[in-house]
Amino acid sequence: MDSNIDRPVLLDNTVLTNFALAGKTDLVARLWPKRACTTSPVLDEYAVGVTVGMLPADAWAGLPIVALTAGERAFANELSTRLGAGERACLAVAVHRQGLLVSDDLDARRAARRYDVPATGTVGILIRCVQRGCVAREQANHLLAKMIALGYRSPVANLNALFDRQ
Repeated sequence: MDSNIDRPVLLDNTVLTNFALAGKTDLVARLWPKRACTTSPVLDEYAVGVTVGMLPADAWAGLPIVALTAGERAFANELSTRLGAGERACLAVAVHRQGLLVSDDLDARRAARRYDVPATGTVGILIRCVQRGCVAREQANHLLAKMIALGYRSPVANLNALFDRQ
């Protein structure tokens, strides 16, 4: 357990699931090698998918787990129950440690905005990977299509329009 990650990048279960199913957890590690992490409640949610045979058990074996402080736990408990336990824990850590929330959950991202916490999600990760040269645009679009085929409810069918706006 690592509770001393400076300005953590907190990944929730939807993002962990998308990249694990696509077999590309390495992309997250390449973007944020010393900052990417999650919380125990997120891993508890992920473990449900592992138990029913839908998710690979060891996909995130090296991902640091941030232990919440007492203040962060109290803050998480005060957040709306519309958010899952994992999202509440990630948001609490992001608020208290000036981190980045990585979630595809609209309610979690809205809550992050209320607390001035920057947020991104699966699509944002794919875009950053292309921008930083980790993958080509075609490969990122292929990964997105694979994630969508596996159940990800993406806000976009491909990334091209997002790059064309820049």
